[in-house]
Amino acid sequence: MSILTLRRRPAATPTPAGAGTGPESLPPSRSRTKAPTSTSTSVSLSPVPHPESYQQRQNPSFQTLPPEIHLLISKNLIYPDALSLKHTSRYFYGLVDTGVRLKVEWLMERRSLHLECPSNQRCDLGSDLRFCRGSVQLLMQRRREHVECESRPGLGCLIYGTRTCPHSKKLKTRLKRWLRVPVTLELRWAVLLLVLIATIPLVTPILLGWAWTAWGAVVVS
Repeated sequence: MSILTLRRRPAATPTPAGAGTGPESLPPSRSRTKAPTSTSTSVSLSPVPHPESYQQRQNPSFQTLPPEIHLLISKNLIYPDALSLKHTSRYFYGLVDTGVRLKVEWLMERRSLHLECPSNQRCDLGSDLRFCRGSVQLLMQRRREHVECESRPGLGCLIYGTRTCPHSKKLKTRLKRWLRVPVTLELRWAVLLLVLIATIPLVTPILLGWAWTAWGAVVVS
């Protein structure tokens, strides 16, 4: 059986009558301010959010997405879009893959849609710089400017993947599409005929004036 030892509380010593109640009369534990301990409940253990990280959470953007989502998105892009994303920053330059497989898939897709393909007999797939030379650069520019959208019935928009293209109805896009039509012999004769028809109202008064002057000279003589 354990023995419980009890200690007797010492009796309080009487205080003299003339002793004051100042700080020197108080015990040392009461005269000094109690130092705060590390277990104080007033200290918050949750980290304070940084203003920039809080702003990013409030206004998320494509740049703030995790790298896994960036990689997943880049794998679902065709070659022109992947190449544009690759050259936006150094981070995406090392993340986005624009290898031979993506180039071949883009060319096969254009062939299946009956769109114009590179006219060069030799197409270098080794690097982006060598691949984008020649007619490939022109094809990518035409696609970016929505010139190829709705170029034939049922094609739709090649950028947004919709049935109708919002840019194909603009006059600027139609003018670019018309200027890039292959020039044939029939087209040249049609343009020449239109020029002659447009100049008839301007040339007719001049010809009539010359004829009237010549007729007057004949009558006078």
